[in-house]
Amino acid sequence: MKISEFSTFVVGNPPPHFGGRYFIFVKLTTDNGIEGIGEVYAATFSPHVVARMIEDVCERHAVGADPFHIEALWRRVYGSGYTLRPDLSLVSVLSGIEMACWDIVGKASGKPVYELLGGRVHERLRSYTYIYPDIEAGQDDRIYADPDLSAERAAAYVAQGFTAVKFDPAGPYSAFDPRQPGQEALARSECFVKAIRGAVGMKADLLFGTHGQYTPAGAIRLARRLEPYDPLWFEEPVPPEMPEEMAKVARATSIPVATGERLCTKYEFARVLETGAASILQPALGRVGGLMEAKKIAGMAEAHYAQIAPHLYCGPVEGAANIQLAACSPNFLILEGIERWDGFHAEILKTPIRWEDGYVIPPAEPGLGVELDEKVAAAHSYEGTALHLEMVGSPL
Repeated sequence: MKISEFSTFVVGNPPPHFGGRYFIFVKLTTDNGIEGIGEVYAATFSPHVVARMIEDVCERHAVGADPFHIEALWRRVYGSGYTLRPDLSLVSVLSGIEMACWDIVGKASGKPVYELLGGRVHERLRSYTYIYPDIEAGQDDRIYADPDLSAERAAAYVAQGFTAVKFDPAGPYSAFDPRQPGQEALARSECFVKAIRGAVGMKADLLFGTHGQYTPAGAIRLARRLEPYDPLWFEEPVPPEMPEEMAKVARATSIPVATGERLCTKYEFARVLETGAASILQPALGRVGGLMEAKKIAGMAEAHYAQIAPHLYCGPVEGAANIQLAACSPNFLILEGIERWDGFHAEILKTPIRWEDGYVIPPAEPGLGVELDEKVAAAHSYEGTALHLEMVGSPL
């Protein structure tokens, strides 16, 4: 069996854009007609440039390759151009291709991918969601600035079955980070955590998100304001380049530190574990290097008694890969989703991801367990150039 064809899809995510403005998918087809789908999480260039990168890598490395020989394909792509280091955009492209290969391998074997990566150890997967506005009820982005509205929405999610919610009231990230949090950001963050804890009680964990805005000293000041409300984690309190600095925060707070959405490959996660920078790792499967790389990272984490919580700011194919990893990883903690995996995340799949009472049920179908609805993808082709998350300007 050889990979004989490929195609890419840049799909616009309709308003309210939960999970990003667009999704980038890659489909591989073998010479005996088996198709595999993958998703690339890359926001370093415009999505159509990324699609061309995917095509270039597929032309040079995927076409003619045996989809079962994933380790060899991974090394050839990773080492192309004499890089042999974590190149974020290249590894993101590789992630989608690798994911599609696993989808093919699973379909050819008649097994879900998790059965090929050690076998399922979790019958169902605890999930969480960001606090999003209830569009049907007329809520809007003010929910992100209003602790009472966010607390009300958090309570509604708990009533649906969620046992954890995430929110990031500390303020926007910037090209000029890291910085010290001001008194307003400190007070607002504490107010949000207090209000949401009051609304959900002990029925749900609070996941406090940041995007690497703060210096270690500033993050420690913020953490001390949050500790009385016992969040499950403090996410990416400092930028990702220097895990040694993040480790200073981890040592200074009782809140577990979580990180990983901006990291790729086992090499970057190894530094996080070696320095003690975080006890909860958040690989994004469309960026980290794919399924097998994430499984290796999960194994390293297990040896350090750290847990994994796959990150999702993307479409449902990356989400499906996250599910496969979580299902076969003993040290899985919790899975990020976009609410209940409904809306456009359900519409673009032929069969939606199964969510029940706060948990995702791993699929029994072979491969990744999802099929892209290409008619829906074609009807929502993305023509823009905006990135997933536009960088804000100077905070000064």
